[in-house]
Amino acid sequence: MKKVLMCIIALIVSVPAVWGQISPGELAKAHANLEGIRNCVKCHELGDKVTNEKCLACHTEIATRIQQHEGYHASPEVQGKDCSSCHNDHHGRDFDMLNLNKTTFNHNLTSFQLQGVHKRTDCQACHKKEFITDTKLKDKKLTYLGLSQQCLSCHQDYHRKTLSDNCTECHDFESFKTVPNFHHNQTDFPLKGKHAEVTCVDCHKKETIDGQPFQHFADVPHANCTSCHEDVHHNKFGQNCTQCHSEQLWAQIKGMANFDHNKTGFPLQGLHSKVACQQCHKNDYAAPLPHNRCNDCHADYHKSDFTRTNPASDCKDCHTVKGFQFTNYTIEKHNLSNFKLNGAHMATPCFSCHKKEDRWRFRNIGSNCIDCHQNVHSGFMDDQYTLKDGCNSCHDENAWSEVSFDHSKTGFALSGVHAQTNCGACHYAKGDNGKTIQRFAKLNPSCTECHQDVHHEQFAKYGKEGCSHCHGFDDWSASKFDHNQSRFKLEGAHASVSCVSCHPQVKSKDGSYTKYTYKSIECATCHN
Repeated sequence: MKKVLMCIIALIVSVPAVWGQISPGELAKAHANLEGIRNCVKCHELGDKVTNEKCLACHTEIATRIQQHEGYHASPEVQGKDCSSCHNDHHGRDFDMLNLNKTTFNHNLTSFQLQGVHKRTDCQACHKKEFITDTKLKDKKLTYLGLSQQCLSCHQDYHRKTLSDNCTECHDFESFKTVPNFHHNQTDFPLKGKHAEVTCVDCHKKETIDGQPFQHFADVPHANCTSCHEDVHHNKFGQNCTQCHSEQLWAQIKGMANFDHNKTGFPLQGLHSKVACQQCHKNDYAAPLPHNRCNDCHADYHKSDFTRTNPASDCKDCHTVKGFQFTNYTIEKHNLSNFKLNGAHMATPCFSCHKKEDRWRFRNIGSNCIDCHQNVHSGFMDDQYTLKDGCNSCHDENAWSEVSFDHSKTGFALSGVHAQTNCGACHYAKGDNGKTIQRFAKLNPSCTECHQDVHHEQFAKYGKEGCSHCHGFDDWSASKFDHNQSRFKLEGAHASVSCVSCHPQVKSKDGSYTKYTYKSIECATCHN
């Protein structure tokens, strides 16, 4: 039998004209170089069909993948089939030997399952020469082999090698704009509290590099809060914001009871330490508060009394944090004003002058005595004595009782005991209603105007100033009286007689008094 077959083959080889009668048809373009009766055995076994072994002997790239159990031809559904069952030939030069039905082709058998957008993408969008990574297949005119399953073999590396090559760690196959596989909490910066509400671009900034968009995702500084957030405290509290703040809300301060306000630019001292936080920090603890001047928080009680003339003045110029009732405004400071404090004014409480009405006042309160003090002499004092200096004509600032007045201006000079007598002894008297009345103007200078006439008008003939005939101003003794100047000189035994012997005490309806005058000075007046 074999001999017969060999004879037939020999006949065929030797007679090319017979080929046209044996060949089932012209080969496709890919196999055109195998055309001719001498090339049959390159694909066919003698007396048999095309074998897979001969196909794979030429298509080594397929053979290699099958050996490596990779790809479509290595799948259990395909591996047992004859190559010719899918890729038969002898149908002409233009015949498509691939016989690929793109609609029904099961891409899952290639070990690369089509998902999402990949399922809706045209085959040629991926299977094109520029995406082939296998250099041995790069120059093939038509092949579906040689592609890598790595995303970046087809897609641009938007992240510029700053992230993993495995895009599916973050993205799925539906859209690159979403990252359903990425979980921020699995990074070294889990998103908690308000961070979970922040849009990505707030932290991961976008820019353009070499004309291409780029967004920073890797190596974003985050060791400290200030890597992203402005340090409104200017490093006064260090970089660890979590000592006071949480990621839930900046305004919620952790451990407020233990917060050391002295680390801020405004240490809490005095009454400030007792003020509730919310009284100053209304709704936002993180919001900066003006605090350089007292009136940043406190109303100007004095209604610009001080700032009108000195805009730089502040409450602390006079007050302390112990309370507004305490003041550090000293007498020395007051003496720099237009009204120096002297004498009793130095011991006078501030409110006596500066709070005469419903509130404290410090401007235009007057500097004359009557602006603060009642003029008790009004209507009683002759203006000629006070017109120039007012109260200072008699008084000074040490005490009202200390009076310095030149009484000689009145025509009644003070001498002797009069010079030592309190003014009120002469100028104050009890009225009929029991109240004290003043007597300064138009006073009678007669002695009896102030002093009682103990002599019961025995010397009335000398007038109301007759006392001075006998008395001086040093005491009540009759230092000026000379008996020998009277109408009865003391002579002889009379000179040694006691006064009372001749001038006894007598009684009258107005009381007792010493009898000094006699109608007669005859001896019989005294001697029996």
